[in-house]
Parts: sequence; structure tokens; C-alpha cells
Amino acid sequence: MKTVIALFGTLLLTTSCGVFSSLNSNTSIKPKESFVLGNNKHGSFKTYLKNEGVTILKVYQAPIDGGTYSPFLLKPQETATVNTEKNTALIIENTGDEYASVTLKVKGDLNLGMGYNN
Repeated sequence: MKTVIALFGTLLLTTSCGVFSSLNSNTSIKPKESFVLGNNKHGSFKTYLKNEGVTILKVYQAPIDGGTYSPFLLKPQETATVNTEKNTALIIENTGDEYASVTLKVKGDLNLGMGYNN
């Protein structure tokens, strides 16, 4: 019985640590505004996105020293995975006239600044 308890404790600890190695969020974005993830110095990260809303989202990357690249449109109920390099922000722009909702699952460097731009 002690072996089972010790094994269970190890599995529980491993599972709990796994929870802290990722960021999970359902984020709302006002019409014609953007959510910015990683607009600070950080390492690389990977983001799974799902457009849960009814508006089209424009997703692109922006190095913190300027410029943008890799734009794409994410239609309602579509999913995508984006690998973002160090010191680069992931921008999720609500192109519609209604609130947007996006599920985010982020792995990698989680020391990411977050905010909104209008």
C-alpha cells in the first residue's frame, strides 16, 4: 500500500507541474482592438489558438524592435498553432464589429507581457 501511495504522489506532482508549464486562457477582444502576447523581452513560445467567436481574427507576429510578419486570418471555429521567436509578440486582432473570443494554450517561455491595443 505504501508503494501505491508513493506512486500516486509522484504522478500527482508530475501532473501538477505540467499545469504550470503552460498558459491556458479564453480571451475576449473588443471590436476593432487587438490582444498582444509577448510585447517584451522573452524566449520563444508556441501558441494554440481557437477562434471561439463569430468574427474573423487577424493573427500576425511583431518583433519588439519593429515590423510585422506572417499574417493570416482565423475564421470562426478555426484553429491554428503559431511558433513565435524570442522577443517577438503575437498579435490577435479582432477585425469585426462584435466582441471576439479566442482560446489560447501557450507553451515555452511564459514570461510574456500581455495587453490590449485599440
